[in-house]
Amino acid sequence: MLPTLADVLALDAVHRGSPRVVAGADRLDTRVRWVHVGEVSDIAHLLRGGELILTTGIALPEDPGKLADYIADLAGVGVSGLIVELGRRFVGELPREVVEAAETHGLPLVTLARETPFVQITESVHARIIDIQLEELRASEHLHEVFTELSVEGASPAEVLRQVSRLSSRPVLLENLAHQVLACESSGRDTGTLLAGWEARSRAVAPRERTAYDASSGWLVTMVGARGHDWGRLIVIYDMPPGPRDVVLAERAATTLALGRLLERHQESLERQAHGTILTGILTHAYADPDEAAARARAVGVPLTGRKLISVVLRLAEHDDTALNLQARLGELAEATAAACRDARLPALVGALDQNRVGVLLPLPPRMLAEGALTALAERLRTAFTTPFVLAAGSVVESVRDVRRSFLEAEQVAEAAARQPDRRPFYRLPDLRLRGLLHLLRDDARLQTFAERELGPLLAHDAHRGGDLTGILKTYLEAGRNKAVAAQRAHLSRPAFYDRLRRLERVLDTDLDDVESCLSLHVALLALESFRREIR
Repeated sequence: MLPTLADVLALDAVHRGSPRVVAGADRLDTRVRWVHVGEVSDIAHLLRGGELILTTGIALPEDPGKLADYIADLAGVGVSGLIVELGRRFVGELPREVVEAAETHGLPLVTLARETPFVQITESVHARIIDIQLEELRASEHLHEVFTELSVEGASPAEVLRQVSRLSSRPVLLENLAHQVLACESSGRDTGTLLAGWEARSRAVAPRERTAYDASSGWLVTMVGARGHDWGRLIVIYDMPPGPRDVVLAERAATTLALGRLLERHQESLERQAHGTILTGILTHAYADPDEAAARARAVGVPLTGRKLISVVLRLAEHDDTALNLQARLGELAEATAAACRDARLPALVGALDQNRVGVLLPLPPRMLAEGALTALAERLRTAFTTPFVLAAGSVVESVRDVRRSFLEAEQVAEAAARQPDRRPFYRLPDLRLRGLLHLLRDDARLQTFAERELGPLLAHDAHRGGDLTGILKTYLEAGRNKAVAAQRAHLSRPAFYDRLRRLERVLDTDLDDVESCLSLHVALLALESFRREIR
């Protein structure tokens, strides 16, 4: 940021000359690009604008009209100001014609009452200008390093916005062309207030340039896109007009976001990332206030407040695809689910929860039951997405505070249903039969005591020895006590598997050929799964 004329007048080298502003006092915020000493009257054609002119006036014309033309010529090329040292040509004060011409043309005019070495002024101002330019160069280099690293690492939009907010100490948002917020970094401000009425406020800000500051809203807005295809806007909120460095920061961030999207091929869309970030924030208690989660959801077009909410988890059926193919298929499932929700007129948060699951938070429309919404979603999704998957739903809850519990329930339902799918459109807790019952009783101390009594010695043995006999028991029981099948699933030879079964019998002091004993152990294992899932 170049120094202003007021900054120059505050310098010791100028202050010693007893400066006095005689015209253009309201223009002292004019930036000084350079300082130039000039005694001739026809200097204007040698200037480019932004210079501060120093003169004793010794070679200026006598004619008042020519003096006025001299002032007009300087103002015409855009000099930042004129400083005249009194004593050599003008004694005491400047001619009235000079002062009036400066006021007429809006040129700041300053007199120095004492003799002042101009070289000290030029050295002081130029040193400050060079220091500022060096600082800007260092800042620009730092921005280049930061955003180049983000680009190379394939940083998410949320991470890019975090860096912009950190570097600017300002709130920053990324929205799509429908004025829905894809990512938001509030920089300590109340998120609900920041996002209140966002779409209407955003539509009212429509700068003509690709990057511009809107003074009425305090928004620095830059378009985001590449190859002539814009897809969003980056908005940094300021309390005062931003400086050149702020503009560079916004534009560099927009370029990084655009590059990230160009490189995005097998990854989920920005909308899915935005939805997934909100879902993850709710599930991990990242938002200190549930109202913040509701405000972020509302900003992407999903109203959560005042609605009954139901959580849905979708899992792909088991197959042998590579991890890359699984990720691509999961992304396709998320996009297909979002499209099915739109087609069914069900606004919802849809995003990947991890590499195996897609999560959906569905606000139920007024007077619509959960069964109807789930049926509409399942029918449309199974028509559009042919790869086998399981759709599981949790309980209906009344507020965002209870969404995590609903999601945990949906996760357990999805995991259980994925093992033995029976082609139902969707699954809920009652469909799990014994698993559902155990889930409902998971907080009952009697069930916990039963599981501990049945499995305690085995769990203690595994913890002490670092083994996994519990996993062997689970494999054996899930194989219907078929030892050959269980050995194959455990990737062990039959003799090795039989040896582990004998060790199990010794640790548990039970007969694994006894049906009732195995049933009791199986129930205890299912109960243990339910406890551990709830803790997670």
